[in-house]
Amino acid sequence: MLTIYGCFRSRATRPIWLLYETGTGFDHVPVIQSYRLADPGAADAPLHTASAAFLAVNPQGQIPAMRDGDLVLTESLGITLYLARKFGGDLGPRDLAEEALATQWALVGATAVETPALEILQVHGKGLAGTEEGARSIAAAQATLRRPFARIESHLAGNGWMMGGRFTVADIVLAECVRYATAEPGTLDPYLALKDWLARCHARPAFQRLWAARNAEPM
Repeated sequence: MLTIYGCFRSRATRPIWLLYETGTGFDHVPVIQSYRLADPGAADAPLHTASAAFLAVNPQGQIPAMRDGDLVLTESLGITLYLARKFGGDLGPRDLAEEALATQWALVGATAVETPALEILQVHGKGLAGTEEGARSIAAAQATLRRPFARIESHLAGNGWMMGGRFTVADIVLAECVRYATAEPGTLDPYLALKDWLARCHARPAFQRLWAARNAEPM
């Protein structure tokens, strides 16, 4: 049985969204991050990323992780791209060119978007958004995002979706990176096609199901 390890308040949203889109059954083991626990070593602590049972799955102690038979994967983008190839149908690549495009957009998300977008999210998470320090951090992150967001905006203005003129895994993996930046209102306002695309991604029933599960999860 396919198993996904990780809580909804983590990058596990990427493979789980894909699986919800496809209707693929899987076991979900809700491993949480050890830093969220006051005492990870407590006898009654929930399964977490420093638990011996989870370290046997991923010695790096990070979520998500996936087990599919004898195959274990421990990086969210690799997991999601694998699941798209195996279970995704038209959500996955149709040919070698689309496989390259899906990988390209996943890497754009990971290398150019995720870090500054997460900086924006973390400023809000720390309650610093209304401070001078927070405002400087947000402005710097938004400046870093201008080039990748302009690139994505130009692509979407002529294509509607990231790959093949249809919603695919490329949209899932990139949207989950872009989402972090929306913690600061107005960040996407200069990018009309990007903002519209993200709204269409988030309107999908599979994402709404995912988001409801995430919001029901303890902080």
